[in-house]
Amino acid sequence: MNRFGTLTVCLLFYVTLQGCRGEDFYSFTVQDHEGSDFALEKYRGKVTLVVNVASQCGYTDSTYRALKKLHDILSYGDFFSVLAFPCNQFGDQEPFDMPEIIEFVTTEYKVEFPIFNKISVVGERADPAFKFLIENSSVVPDWNFYKYLVDETGQVIGAWGTRTSVEDIFDDIQAAVKKVKAKHARNAGDKRKDKKKEKASASAKDEL
Repeated sequence: MNRFGTLTVCLLFYVTLQGCRGEDFYSFTVQDHEGSDFALEKYRGKVTLVVNVASQCGYTDSTYRALKKLHDILSYGDFFSVLAFPCNQFGDQEPFDMPEIIEFVTTEYKVEFPIFNKISVVGERADPAFKFLIENSSVVPDWNFYKYLVDETGQVIGAWGTRTSVEDIFDDIQAAVKKVKAKHARNAGDKRKDKKKEKASASAKDEL
């Protein structure tokens, strides 16, 4: 292969690799619980807690209840959401198909946060979005209910294992949400000021 061909192959490899990694978590497309493509771009500007979930784990009951409570408390104002990804890689503890999973979590826990399609989170078949979380936190899940905190720009700002409870990380999550709310309030204030200036300029122009 000549030098030009080698350069072309390297460039294609680099572009492909970058496409798999994504610039941030919200640049990825995953599948919703019905198997349709879902762009995580929808959550840009929000804080999210991404969790690999399972229906038959010893941590299922306590963690699902805590996640529901967390979502109910912090999702007010639409600045936060839990994002749940079922996974059967650890102990075969998510054996159900998606309709059964949705029925289980809505019946048992009344969850309102999104449950996405079942995925692999480690290994060769790991979902690219989860690969991004792992690569940017250096926290590799080895069991169910690992938790990754993603800020409003799609960057990972925290990661915790199964044994770290939702209650233990509540303050970190709340602080991230408060930061986004404050930024939103500042931006809204700036927009109001700009509108007032525009009105004042228009009035002054009319008086000329």
